[in-house]
Amino acid sequence: MTGVLFHIENGEIPFEYIFKFILIFIPIWWSWVGQTLFTNRFGNDLIHHRLFMILQMIFAIIMIASLTTDFDSAFLPFLVGYLGLRALTAIQYMVASRTEEGAGKKVAQYLGRCFWIGIAISLISVCFDSWWRYFFLYLGIVIDIVVPMFGRKYLVKSPVNGEHLIERFSQFTTILFGEMLVSTILIIQPNPDNLWNIMYGVLFCILIISMGWQYFDNIDYKIDKTKQSAGQRIIYGHLFILMAISMITISVRLLFQEHMDTTFILLFIFVAMLMYLLATFFVFGSYRLASAKLKHHHVLMLVIFLLCFIVMIFINGLAVSNFFILMMMVIFFVLYAFISLK
Repeated sequence: MTGVLFHIENGEIPFEYIFKFILIFIPIWWSWVGQTLFTNRFGNDLIHHRLFMILQMIFAIIMIASLTTDFDSAFLPFLVGYLGLRALTAIQYMVASRTEEGAGKKVAQYLGRCFWIGIAISLISVCFDSWWRYFFLYLGIVIDIVVPMFGRKYLVKSPVNGEHLIERFSQFTTILFGEMLVSTILIIQPNPDNLWNIMYGVLFCILIISMGWQYFDNIDYKIDKTKQSAGQRIIYGHLFILMAISMITISVRLLFQEHMDTTFILLFIFVAMLMYLLATFFVFGSYRLASAKLKHHHVLMLVIFLLCFIVMIFINGLAVSNFFILMMMVIFFVLYAFISLK
């Protein structure tokens, strides 16, 4: 997915590719979320659950194998993979509605019925060859995503297992932190004895450690995992956390290559870091223990520091080196980690 952002033209990532990155990211995230939430509420180690999982893995492989910037050539396999995953999840809810009782039964019935609306609308896309097929594909995905929001009156009566849900999302986040570490190797590997490469790699490692420290310290020690809720802050907030991590990973590699327009890369980094900051506030804010809530001056400090990236845009480009930009990123996340530890 992040490879889409490596298309550089005149020192910038064309908006077309940024948009494609978003369009690729959301269906994969939502497919994973769908099965994770079903397992959270109704999952059991039963034979038919294992068979459903095996089938979903097949459709996931089809969808992921079709990921490309040339959507037209891979549209059909992508559609088959995505709709196969979503249909299997909807069927699982329908099966669960026959065995569950009380609030759990109503949740399974609601989601089992309503998810088919989004699936049916996305399926209409096979009738078109023009941009209309993307319109119907993503209209169905959007409807699929908002269905749980409109069903909160059912979902809150059958709350998620908070500890399990947080653990699942932290594992997804761990995968993206792993991709960041791989990028560190890609920076150092071509010339492992080059001091400049090593310095970039070391700074990138400190950035990864700081982000990971801040994130997992919240997950492990600062939030109330027993809180009863529909889990929607965790679910939707993590979309932006995960996208931000991918964007930050790409931005560091682009800084290292030194082929980017300074104004563009500063704006790109600012958006990614602001997205990460707001998303982590959104996800952890209502779950943080009273004794661990961030103070207003801490939030203000982080926001002011983040605005430095906008200020740098108005400074002569020659005075702002890529290495300095990376150092500023590292300082921000070290500061965020330090504040989170308090």
